[in-house]
Amino acid sequence: MRDLETGSWWQQVTGEAIQGPLKGQRLETVFHDELTFGLWRREQPEGRVLRPNEEIAKAGKYAPANWEQGMTARPVTTSFPFDKSIEPRTLIVGVDIKNVSKAYPLTALMKQQLILDDIAGTPIFLVLGEDKSSVRAYERVVDGRKLEFLLKPDAASFTIVDAETGSEWDFTGRALSGPLTGKQLSKVAILKDYWFDWQTYHPKTLVYDLGNR
Repeated sequence: MRDLETGSWWQQVTGEAIQGPLKGQRLETVFHDELTFGLWRREQPEGRVLRPNEEIAKAGKYAPANWEQGMTARPVTTSFPFDKSIEPRTLIVGVDIKNVSKAYPLTALMKQQLILDDIAGTPIFLVLGEDKSSVRAYERVVDGRKLEFLLKPDAASFTIVDAETGSEWDFTGRALSGPLTGKQLSKVAILKDYWFDWQTYHPKTLVYDLGNR
C-alpha cells in the first residue's frame, strides 16, 4: 500500500512502512472478523456496507470477481524461503499471540469444526461457523477458569457447549444458557491467508497438525 501524503510504501499484513519517509513506522492494527457477508448481515442487521466507487468501477479498475481463482494458476515467488511441505496457496487461519504464531490449515478446521489449543500459555479455541466458511477464535478462560469447548451434537441451531458447566454459547462467544449465562468470551485476532504469505511474515510459525497440537 502507498500513502498519498508521503509516498511511503507499507506492507499489507504487518502495516509496517518499508520504503519512503515513514520507513520503520507501523500502523495500528484494527480488530476484524473473518465472516461471510450472510453471517455478518444476520448478526448486524443495521450494519452499513461500503459501496463500490462508481467511477472506479466504470473505469474497470476493480479486480474482477474471479481474481482469486485466476491467481491460483500463477506461480508463487517470494524473496523468503518457505516450507514447501504444504502447498503454497493452501488457505490457513493464522494466530499470533505474544509473538508466538501458529497456522491452522483450513482443511483441518473444516474436518474438526472446533479446535482447542494453547499458544504462548493462552488457552484458545478456533471454531468454524455454521456456514462452513466464517471463522472465529476465542480465549477459553472465564473468571480465571480454563474451559473445554465442543460443538453440541444434534442441536437445532449452531451451539457451542463447555464441558465444565454445560453452558451453551453462540458463535459470537456469548453464553446464552447455563451457569455462565451472559458471560462473553474474549476474541482472539486471526487472519485467513495463504500459507506462503503467512510464513513470509511469520518465518518461525508453528503449524497445527490434525490430531496433534
